[in-house]
Amino acid sequence: MISVARIAAVAHKEFLQLARDRVTFGLIIGVPLLLITLFGYAINFDVRHLRAAVLDEARSSASREFIAELEASQVLDVTQHVKSSREIDAMMRDSTVVFAVAIPADFERRLIDGQIGGNRPAAQILVDGSQPSLENVANALKQLPVFQRHGQLLLAPQRFEVRVMYNPERRTAVQIVPALVGMILHMTMVLFTAGAIVRERERGNLELLITTPVSPAELMAGKLMPYVLIGLIQTTVIITVGNALFDVPINGRLIDLYLAALIYIAATLTLGLVISTIAQTQFQAFQMAFITMLPSVLLSGFMFPFDGMPRAAQWIAQALPLTHFNVMVRGIVLRGAALTELSPQIWKLTLFFAIALGAARLRFRKRLD
Repeated sequence: MISVARIAAVAHKEFLQLARDRVTFGLIIGVPLLLITLFGYAINFDVRHLRAAVLDEARSSASREFIAELEASQVLDVTQHVKSSREIDAMMRDSTVVFAVAIPADFERRLIDGQIGGNRPAAQILVDGSQPSLENVANALKQLPVFQRHGQLLLAPQRFEVRVMYNPERRTAVQIVPALVGMILHMTMVLFTAGAIVRERERGNLELLITTPVSPAELMAGKLMPYVLIGLIQTTVIITVGNALFDVPINGRLIDLYLAALIYIAATLTLGLVISTIAQTQFQAFQMAFITMLPSVLLSGFMFPFDGMPRAAQWIAQALPLTHFNVMVRGIVLRGAALTELSPQIWKLTLFFAIALGAARLRFRKRLD
């Protein structure tokens, strides 16, 4: 027979146990407050201030006014003025810009022709189709009456031509599958290593390891090595299945992709190792690992355009390894970028790896002492 008193006694014990567990108790209150504040400000479907390059071959007062009106819309921030389409290709390939506006030399003639029935586009918008939602932004921009002179509309919405780069068929799978590599690796690598040191402690193996000649650095390296191989296998599976089932192209070199994955795997493994040195139990380790997943998925550009987030959220996202790996994997797989063109992301991931590994080693040595 079920006893209400016994149930109440067990519940009372569980409450006391949670109250003594300071980390878990802090997570109960801190996580909702942190996430609702962060995501309430960061997730923004009203995209603004996208990095754009302009190729102005007309160099006329009309083209300059047109560019000024585009910037006044606050949808685009013109960060680069280029002299050739080749420069646009290079900047979009390494993700320096996500939009480009090409204005032909006969810009004004095309405007006049458009008023009398001409069908040549007066300007062209190029958008990075490897990132989500940007095509919708381009189509919305196309509807703005952004160019007026003497009160007369000279550039109607149909005078724009939108060209989607790297994803001409506009397929969602092309955008999502490469980024899934980073998200799945983050989930598995952080979870695996988050419980690595805690598991040894709970099983009573840590005291035994202390008495062996194995140094803290050697122990951590030995813990991480198997997961590096697992991460490379997962990368192979995701890319192979994505290409076979969803026809996701692989435009870059595979060696560049694997090197980028290796750098990212190392960074995420050290993140899990830091968590493992902080947590007292495996339950705490899994909680902390889960906390890192939501910001990584929502702030890294996986689901929402990175440029559309507020500046403060972008700074926070810079501390997440997935933010930089998304740029790398989409750049290599979809835009055909070489690893050398993605050096800013490589340096940021390397810096993250060095800081996280140093922090984990310091904390682990304190536990040994």
